[in-house]
Amino acid sequence: MQKIMLSGKIHTARLTACLLDYEGSLEIDPELLAEAGILPYEKILVVNRNNGERLETYAIPGEPGSKVFCLNGPAAHRGKVGDVVTIMAFSVCTLEEAAVIAPTVIVLNEKNEIVMRKGRARR
Repeated sequence: MQKIMLSGKIHTARLTACLLDYEGSLEIDPELLAEAGILPYEKILVVNRNNGERLETYAIPGEPGSKVFCLNGPAAHRGKVGDVVTIMAFSVCTLEEAAVIAPTVIVLNEKNEIVMRKGRARR
């Protein structure tokens, strides 16, 4: 048996842009992706705290150090600049792996700066 488990999470990110005329996805600062253990182009679940919207898409790396979180394409209808979102990535694990998994979690402030690390991200 296998389980699908949370493996990486970016909590309380603020959307910095929403661009409808783009092919789709969520653009994220690659430095923050790495800190959360999420790979470029990995499937992600995005949850918008402001309006309750949820969407599945993939992470596109933006400019390093930019702190960007930009909803692109049709996903741009699911939020607006300033909305607070949580981004989650999941991994398929064996039961043994699932029993000991410690997801990498980063918590951001209103400027998309890391204010806390949890799980494997703890330093």
